[in-house]
Amino acid sequence: MKNSLLKGFMVFLTMLCTSLTYSQDVSGKVSDSSGPLPGASVLIKGTTKAAQTDMDGKFTIENVGPNAVLIFSYLGLKSQEINVAGKTTINVTLKEDSAELKEVVVIGFGKQSKRKVTDNMATISADQINQIPVANLQGALTGKAAGVQITQINGKVEGGVKMRIRGISSISSSQEPLYVIDGMPLINDDESTTSAPINPLISLNPNDIESIQILKDASSAAIYGARGTNGVVLITTKQGKSGKTKISLNTSGGWSQATHKLKWLNAAQYVELFTEASANTWGADDLWLTEPGGFFDGLANGKDWRNGAVDTDWQDLALVKGSVQDHTFSVSGGDEKTLFFVSGGYNNTQGIVRGNNMDRYSYRGNLDHKVSDRFRVGLNTSLSKTQVSRIGTDNSFATPLQAVAQSPLSPAYLDDGIIPNNDTTLYYNFLTQEYNGSWNVNIFRTLMNSYLEYKILPELSFKTELGYDNNNQTEEYFAGSLTESASTNGYADANAIQSDKYSISNYFTYNKTFNEAYDLEFVGGMNFEESARKRQYVAGTGFPSDDLQTVESASEITAGSSSRTKYNFLSYFGRTTFSIKDKYLLKASLRYDGSSRFGASKRYGLFPAASVGWIVSEEDFLKDNETINVLKLRGSFGVTGNAGIGNFASLGLFRGSSYNKNSAITPLQLANQDLKWEKTNQTDVGLDFALFNNRISGEVDYYVKKTNDLLLNEPLPGTSGWSSLTRNVGSMTNKGFEFVLNSTNIKTDDFSWKTSLNLSTLDNKVVNLPGGDIVAERNIVREGETISSFYLVEYAGVNPDNGDALFYLNTTKSDGTLDKTTTKNYSEAQRIITGSPYPTLMGGLTNTITYKEFDLSFTFQGEWGASMYNEGGKFQSGNARYEDNQTIDQLDRWQKPGDITMVPQARMYRTNGQQASTRYLESSDFVRLRNLSLGYTFSKKLTQKISVDRLRLYLTGVNLLTFTNYSGYDPESSYDNNGNSNIQKGISFYSAPPAKTFTIGLNIDL
Repeated sequence: MKNSLLKGFMVFLTMLCTSLTYSQDVSGKVSDSSGPLPGASVLIKGTTKAAQTDMDGKFTIENVGPNAVLIFSYLGLKSQEINVAGKTTINVTLKEDSAELKEVVVIGFGKQSKRKVTDNMATISADQINQIPVANLQGALTGKAAGVQITQINGKVEGGVKMRIRGISSISSSQEPLYVIDGMPLINDDESTTSAPINPLISLNPNDIESIQILKDASSAAIYGARGTNGVVLITTKQGKSGKTKISLNTSGGWSQATHKLKWLNAAQYVELFTEASANTWGADDLWLTEPGGFFDGLANGKDWRNGAVDTDWQDLALVKGSVQDHTFSVSGGDEKTLFFVSGGYNNTQGIVRGNNMDRYSYRGNLDHKVSDRFRVGLNTSLSKTQVSRIGTDNSFATPLQAVAQSPLSPAYLDDGIIPNNDTTLYYNFLTQEYNGSWNVNIFRTLMNSYLEYKILPELSFKTELGYDNNNQTEEYFAGSLTESASTNGYADANAIQSDKYSISNYFTYNKTFNEAYDLEFVGGMNFEESARKRQYVAGTGFPSDDLQTVESASEITAGSSSRTKYNFLSYFGRTTFSIKDKYLLKASLRYDGSSRFGASKRYGLFPAASVGWIVSEEDFLKDNETINVLKLRGSFGVTGNAGIGNFASLGLFRGSSYNKNSAITPLQLANQDLKWEKTNQTDVGLDFALFNNRISGEVDYYVKKTNDLLLNEPLPGTSGWSSLTRNVGSMTNKGFEFVLNSTNIKTDDFSWKTSLNLSTLDNKVVNLPGGDIVAERNIVREGETISSFYLVEYAGVNPDNGDALFYLNTTKSDGTLDKTTTKNYSEAQRIITGSPYPTLMGGLTNTITYKEFDLSFTFQGEWGASMYNEGGKFQSGNARYEDNQTIDQLDRWQKPGDITMVPQARMYRTNGQQASTRYLESSDFVRLRNLSLGYTFSKKLTQKISVDRLRLYLTGVNLLTFTNYSGYDPESSYDNNGNSNIQKGISFYSAPPAKTFTIGLNIDL
């Protein structure tokens, strides 16, 4: 009896222990070569019990038997089977299987495996960015993404940069994308005191960036609702990785020059052309130009121009040799609990335009700490100081490039080195500003984003983020007693602007796998942002010495002002993604945005989006296909908004003023309480594919964007007493195709060659404009036409009988066709729409080649279909109408009956073809070798001897070659004095070309 009881007890105990053993939990982390892998599947073999990794690649699966086998899988990576063998912690690194759909991408308020992405977004990695030594991050993206146009306004080091994602979606509202860095929306306001913009992102160090995602369609951008119409640029900075501490140094230095210079008349040619022009006007007997003491003698300032004693190349004085230095030092690493990344950077760029240079000092510190299995915190900080020596705007004589208007007969310096006064040159001599004035800008920027994340359940987590962006900019300008301010004995002003932005986000993330085949993720929360701006300005004249250059030393304060403003957003958002068997994909998002900028009754807007995807290659009929490795269909629709208007655009405003030296209030703006969101509906259909063992992959997309309720500064009749009122009127569409093709052309142990091609088309049309045409000098906004189309009289060439300039009448005949007869009377000719400032086709081609220790990468970029109007043409290519020096092509002028030419007869001080017409409008099509990088990585055998993990020497070039028929300085350089005008586009006016830069650098990893 006792034995039976004892045996029964032992059996029970064994069963109990076995049961306890079988109830063990197994946890761990799943990674790939890039780091933690969210969304990986962990399955107990032979069962339906499974788990999915979280955003940190971690998983926990309950009740696992001691001899169970776990299957770790992820689409695009090779699956692994691991026997538990009693272990409670298992860490796995999955290796590459398919090159496509494997990586993790950053999306709004989270991350997502690319296989589940049903949106259209472009990803640019750190490797692509760091290969291009440019001072601004936008420049590193040029030519890398389909449907994205990036243009620096001109060749000034601080020059504004325009990024256009899938066209232009607004007339008067902001056309800029939303930039978000590590979850913090950035201040992106130009704070220049002139119309020439400063790139607001110039203070960011591109070497600190890990990746950039450009959200192009509404499904990806709608989570940012009110500000997603123009696309969203998500910037992720570098983070530490667990393991050995890594020390890296990237140092480079180089030189630069203008991509292109124009040919101008030398002294002898100048004398020839203007002597002829004077004779054509007043007769050959009028010698006022050439006689002793005449006009030419005055220009020459005592030099014997008749014997060639003076022949000044003013262009060479304005466009100079530049230089660049860029140094970044970083330390990164960590362990299972704490990850860190710290970097410091310095960039010095001496511009190609004389007197224009920049110094930037930057620091970044990123910290991520796991307090416990449930609690995680992080802090990303960035500090930078940027100093810019500025030059005048394109429309000021003090800017160096306007020196090309000076006569080559005028010396730049006197024999004793003193710069001559203005009366010895045609126009103000810019050199006096360089030696007797200054214009300095200091930008101090602080960025911070912190987060707390708590895992409430294995599937549910809560995250709160607090972000802060502070941009302080001070500008100090001084013009001494020898400059254009000589009459006031000097002038100085000081301008200080402080901009702050706070952002608070709180949201939940729920991630769950059901029955192995169904994956659900939900993100929901709220966001609050507040932005404030303060400005102080003061100016004075009369300085006792040119060495005293601050307003404090002025004898008279002539101007002063201060202002402050504020606006905010309150938003609620949600996003759900659902996948079935990793091949049927669904996504939906909703954002409810409120902005203080809109009318009280229209303050909130609703921005929904939805998308679907089908990974066809996961179906049984394609799964084992040897040709088609990946085939994925996508489709999306969504609504995004635009709130880029004045902070109080809906309100009736007044301002304080003075009336007869008494305090007064003056009306400033009409109220419009019905002002509401500008909304864009966007549809996108796409196809992702990979073929021939993933040797070829790509994307094809077609999109249609329609913007309704355009926020437009609509002109009002002058009799109303107001110039304009911001209203919701009109609509516009953008549509086009995008094509991306990536190929591995050759891949062996020693040699590889990869190519990436992107092409995109753009068709922009103004669909509805109730108020009628909007004409801004050379540009027009008209129904049925591209925004900012050129609106000009058509130039018809030269009358071969008498040298008169001719223009087409372009009147409409009774049958609806244009009457193309010519006239010399400009006022009789009719303006027509003739071209657009925006390209209809864009492309980029990147090749990456490696051979043993050598690597070579280069990118060609091209744009077709756009035009550029040279506003300075009437002065510099005006067949000697004015005294300005002329481009060399003006020598091909009409001189006698029968001459066939496009340059009219030279007639000094007489108008003959210098009016605004298509004479000065050109196609700006181009193909450019945007960047090239050649590197050599020293062998491990050598580097290990000096305790170095990696040592790479490289040579890079930017803007090396440009193929174009455009005759101006550069097909991309445009007039910077248009400021933020959304309509006046495609205009050039003494606009500096970009820099052609060569650098030699060294990468060292310890």
